[in-house]
Amino acid sequence: MGSPLVLLDVDGVLNPFERPHRGYKRHRCSPNGVTYRLWLNAAHGPSLLELAESTGAELAWASYWCDNANEWISPRIGLPELPFVPIPRFPGIEEGRTLGAWKARHVAAWAERRPFIWFEDEPDATECIAAEEGAGEHLLVAVDPLVGLTDDDLETGAAWLRARAR
Repeated sequence: MGSPLVLLDVDGVLNPFERPHRGYKRHRCSPNGVTYRLWLNAAHGPSLLELAESTGAELAWASYWCDNANEWISPRIGLPELPFVPIPRFPGIEEGRTLGAWKARHVAAWAERRPFIWFEDEPDATECIAAEEGAGEHLLVAVDPLVGLTDDDLETGAAWLRARAR
């Protein structure tokens, strides 16, 4: 089955939508020639590495940033290059799916029934991932996109992974 996964979204999770509290620094990132201004917290990298190491989990990106996260996010928060879920461009609501459902489809397929936690901010992602055929045992940690990833979110994920390991 493989080790459990810790899946990371970027926007709304590592990059909160409102001006964040202490510890965040403003960055300019230009993946594919488009410039974005992001708020990133360098403490997130070590905290996520500790979470993965202490629970025997593997970190991976589950974000539209895909491999761009390795170039633009990882070095700014202290993460190594990570595998990523290849999430194609969202086709839009006309496809009959929400953004959360679109991402969930690709996350479930990529995880290949491995257990995972997913730090995600899409409001319907929890019900969408649960409805995906083939999704392994999982916990979606619903991150408040205005605040971003918190210590409580990390502890929720760690507790689930520790309980699963027993």
